[in-house]
Amino acid sequence: MAIDESQRNAAKVAGLAYLITFATVVYVSFGIHQRLIAGNAAETARNILAHERLFRIGITGYLFYCVGVVVLLAALYVVLEPVNRGLALLAAFWRLVWVLMWLAVTLNLFDALRLLHGANYLQAFEGDRLQALARSYLGATTDYYYVGLLFSALASTVCGYLWFKSRYIPRSLAAFGVISSAFCVACTFVFYIFPNFDQIVNLWWFDTPMAIFDIALSFWLLVKGLSPSGVTEPARVSG
Repeated sequence: MAIDESQRNAAKVAGLAYLITFATVVYVSFGIHQRLIAGNAAETARNILAHERLFRIGITGYLFYCVGVVVLLAALYVVLEPVNRGLALLAAFWRLVWVLMWLAVTLNLFDALRLLHGANYLQAFEGDRLQALARSYLGATTDYYYVGLLFSALASTVCGYLWFKSRYIPRSLAAFGVISSAFCVACTFVFYIFPNFDQIVNLWWFDTPMAIFDIALSFWLLVKGLSPSGVTEPARVSG
């Protein structure tokens, strides 16, 4: 089975989509929300209301990220479907769950903003209670993230296996993808049961190796593209 032009184009799209969406979510999370959201509810409320336009840009950035991940999962499906259609579809579905978790995050951000503005029907609540509720909504985004991370890591594990099987990319890179993604799956499972697990394995290490794989894969797809060997290269029979 030869690699067709649609797969090569989809591989470029996947590489570009991941790099753009990754840069977007990192900027919004650390450049905007980490700057505005404090541990104290009152301070968080003051920060958001004083920089509401920036906060809304962050929400838009997360929505853009969701769109980008849908493009990514579609492109990866086109590339990997000839290897194993069922597994490629399963990986796409799991990645879609990840997108849904991010959409839930954006809804939480809108809810927090609505509470801070104190609509007429919220006047029965004191201002400090509304601020506490808003801060609670913002804190829940972490839970959505780690629930979604499990499905993202499962999708990445399956895709890593398909990359390894296909020989579309170097097998060493694909093997690193499988190991790093499976490590993330294991960490998130343990973290659900033992919330103090982050004192043993830092939260940053849950998904950092997987992110390194995704970045390396994206650059490979953009620069080198898919290997011409394909998935069904016939073995040479000696003698």
